[in-house]
Amino acid sequence: MISPIKPWTLSLFGFLLFMTSLTAQQQEVTVVSLQDAIDYAWTNSLSVKNAQINIADAEQQIIERRSIGLPQLSGELNYQRYLQVPKQPLPEAFVELIRALNPNGEVSSEASFFLQNNFNASLNLDAMLFDGSYFVGLQAAKAYRNYVQVDLNVQRRTVKNNVVNAYLPVLLVNENLQLLEKNISNLEKLLFETQQLYGEGFVEQLDVDRLELSLANLKVERDNLQRQKEIALSGLKFAMNFPVNKALEVNEGITDLMSRASEEDLTQMVNYANRPEVALVDQGLELSELNVKLNKVGYLPSLRAYGTYQQGYQGNNSEDGFWAPTTFVGVRLSVPIFDGLYKKALIQRARLDLEKSQNQREELVNAIALEVVNARITYLNARERLENQRKNLDLAERIYNTTQVKYREGVGSSLEVTQAEQSLYDSQSNYTQAMYDVLDAKMQLDQALGKM
Repeated sequence: MISPIKPWTLSLFGFLLFMTSLTAQQQEVTVVSLQDAIDYAWTNSLSVKNAQINIADAEQQIIERRSIGLPQLSGELNYQRYLQVPKQPLPEAFVELIRALNPNGEVSSEASFFLQNNFNASLNLDAMLFDGSYFVGLQAAKAYRNYVQVDLNVQRRTVKNNVVNAYLPVLLVNENLQLLEKNISNLEKLLFETQQLYGEGFVEQLDVDRLELSLANLKVERDNLQRQKEIALSGLKFAMNFPVNKALEVNEGITDLMSRASEEDLTQMVNYANRPEVALVDQGLELSELNVKLNKVGYLPSLRAYGTYQQGYQGNNSEDGFWAPTTFVGVRLSVPIFDGLYKKALIQRARLDLEKSQNQREELVNAIALEVVNARITYLNARERLENQRKNLDLAERIYNTTQVKYREGVGSSLEVTQAEQSLYDSQSNYTQAMYDVLDAKMQLDQALGKM
């Protein structure tokens, strides 16, 4: 007979299933290349999404502005009932005349010209025939759409640069971690050999202690780099708008992204059109010019046509009243004459805004020129430093290999090995940093030239 499953057993099973599922989720690692990270950021960046929303909003503004120039048709219903019908006094001569005509009747000195129930139904048509501000405003709405479209390119470029700047430090940490792992492995092998020699009496305890200390220091440094890597990955997640609680890893190394700057990149004239920030400022200049034009056309007259068809009912009840139709059309011309210099002040302020925009463009161009000059110098310096560090690394490796051979043959000391080992680690670290500096300088140069 099968025993029934107890409730606590089901609860335990459910808990284990949940923990298994949670562990599986935690073990899922998203691996990205630099381009993958950029594509993800472009899709999920809030600033890019907001820029796309601005484009959709600009499209609606064009529709909104265009609708102002189309004929406007509206209907209106109005019902009014007098709880107390208003009366007006009659002229005395008119009252005397009524009394003379009807000497036996009651004559009132007041009369009402209104009935209790009043109902009106009308159709109203209004059309713009001419208004200078309408056409300039529509042109400005289209220019604003172009402005936000360029702004989207600026936001995408900003997001891309942020991802690149957050991606490269992860590569540097990974490169240093790989070097540490390699050095730890080599040192563990050397420590094992030294311990064997010590057991046979060929070396002193001091030699073993020095190697153990070096190994311990390398492991501590590895642990520190692991924590630095988590910090670097957190920065990359933020730049990508990637979930912080999910695991992320990169699948590229510094050498995968290394490329040499061309001679044109280092010497050619700067093409400012490659920078979307300049295009954005140019669109802003166009908007400022249109603002001046919009305020100028405020001096022009405007002409509108209108028409109304109306049916009105009046009566004390629904049976004794009457319908009174009304139809009329008209044209209304509005001519500005004097506004206390209001429009003149608006035009002058718009011109000042235009002048500020022109100054901002000049300042941006100068800043880009300086950025390119500095990026080129930084790249050349980094490239030269890399060549020197490569030579230093080759030399440090030869010294280290020589001291190891001398130590194994018994003609060298462990102190020499330790010193050569430290020099090698420093040279490896300097060379890795130099490679990173070249890569970073190349990325900064591409950004300055508008190539990324």
